[in-house]
Amino acid sequence: MDPFESSNDSDDDIFFRKMYHYYTTDLLQSDPAPLLTRRAMLNRNREEGHEHLYRDYFADNCVYGVKDFKRRFRLSRDVFLRIANALESAWIGQYASGHHGSPSLVLEAVASQDLWIWHAFLGVAGSNNDINILDQSSIFDDLLNGKVLDAPFTVNGNEYKYGYYLTDGIYPQYSTFVKAFRHPVEKRDNFFKRRQEGARKDVERAFEVLKAKWHIVEYAARPLDLETLRYIMYACIIMHNMVAEDKGRNIAHYIPTEPRHTQFQPGTADYLHRIVDIQDANKHRQLREDLMDCIFYGNNNDNE
Repeated sequence: MDPFESSNDSDDDIFFRKMYHYYTTDLLQSDPAPLLTRRAMLNRNREEGHEHLYRDYFADNCVYGVKDFKRRFRLSRDVFLRIANALESAWIGQYASGHHGSPSLVLEAVASQDLWIWHAFLGVAGSNNDINILDQSSIFDDLLNGKVLDAPFTVNGNEYKYGYYLTDGIYPQYSTFVKAFRHPVEKRDNFFKRRQEGARKDVERAFEVLKAKWHIVEYAARPLDLETLRYIMYACIIMHNMVAEDKGRNIAHYIPTEPRHTQFQPGTADYLHRIVDIQDANKHRQLREDLMDCIFYGNNNDNE
């Protein structure tokens, strides 16, 4: 029988007696200073704890009622559920886009016809559009800093300094973006729209091949944190490119001994000039006109 319990004592009396005994017998005793040791790792088994918590307070036939919940957590269960639902809705609203029924992350990628993935950026909430993603992406960082070589080319008699990406209509009018017409009227514009949209399918093909090779990319990702997801995606993309290079399908080859290029620091005149060149809307429109003439009239000449 417990010497601290008595049929005539209340719960509060028993509690205070035990606390007094603990204070006088344990806390007031002088213990030798413990040696500095590494704290042992404990298996807290959070999954089992979650199941116990749900069974005790949230199940249909829970062990403890509403009053017990409020006394234990100093909060009514209704208020707690409202807070929990609001947090979940906010998380889903941030990461779920309009065309996905579940939360998602956005992968920005650049791929060429050989299915080589040149650029990848993962981790933006699914509710963002392409413009918000572009603002957070590092796709132009190496170009602005001068870490990569310029790719000058000539088309239809006009010279251009940088390469370009094929994008859809939502992207801004940069000299490095080539967009198709949303509503083409002339035969030339319609022909260019078909060719441009067909070439943009390369990135979709590359991602389908990526999912077919590395099934972890296709599985649900909610149990993983964002940093782990980035490592998984980037590792799969690196291995995907290694396979493409091993098969000899890649257009360019990596040269470890390539010379270093002149690099520009942010805020310098050269750096700002490159920003102006990239965001030049006039060059954007001129490039699209030149490409349309080259593709449309060149194709017609080939057929003749």
